[in-house]
Amino acid sequence: MGFGDLRSAAGLRLLNDFLADKSYIEGYVPSQADIAVFEAVSTPPPADLFHALRWYNHIKSHEKQKASLPGVKKALGKYGPADIEDATGAATDSKDDDDIDLFGSDEEESEESKRLREQRLAQYESKKSKKPALIAKSSILLDVKPWDDETDMAKLEECVRSIQADGLVWGSSKLVPVGYGIKKLQIQCVVEDDKVGTDMLEERITAFEDYVQSMDVAAFNKI
Repeated sequence: MGFGDLRSAAGLRLLNDFLADKSYIEGYVPSQADIAVFEAVSTPPPADLFHALRWYNHIKSHEKQKASLPGVKKALGKYGPADIEDATGAATDSKDDDDIDLFGSDEEESEESKRLREQRLAQYESKKSKKPALIAKSSILLDVKPWDDETDMAKLEECVRSIQADGLVWGSSKLVPVGYGIKKLQIQCVVEDDKVGTDMLEERITAFEDYVQSMDVAAFNKI
């Protein structure tokens, strides 16, 4: 609808608002577009519409040279903030844009990325669940003391090594003199911390009371 009726207050107000940030109807120099709108206005706009009045006075100064101004006159409705054909075209373009759905591909890509991420997380969790958990182990050096120098140390060691438990592995051993001809059995073992503790070892070893007087932990190291 262009500016509408430029002889009405509403039309002039629309023109004034349009020219608030413009010097001319089109472009940066006076043109036939300005002449077309100028002729439609016909009389100076009121003083309170100072943008329109400033433009009107400026174009009036070019009125005698209007034939030499660039451009080609178009229908009045082609000028202004709302051109009917452009609006229709814009509506059509907008409809076409809706059909194209410019954001659709981004959403689809986002969904695809999300699906892949969830798939990879599931694969990772699956591998993680199948991977053997780290088992905490300790290396323990035990001192097993006999009652006296007449204790059969070979039999004592046999009794100790007869203790079997899940998570317990016996290692090297040796006899260490403690005095008065008495020797203690020093024996190494590796245990899984969650399955075997020193209390259990002491209880099981000292149960061989015919041979064992006591048991002490000489060294304890996490591995």
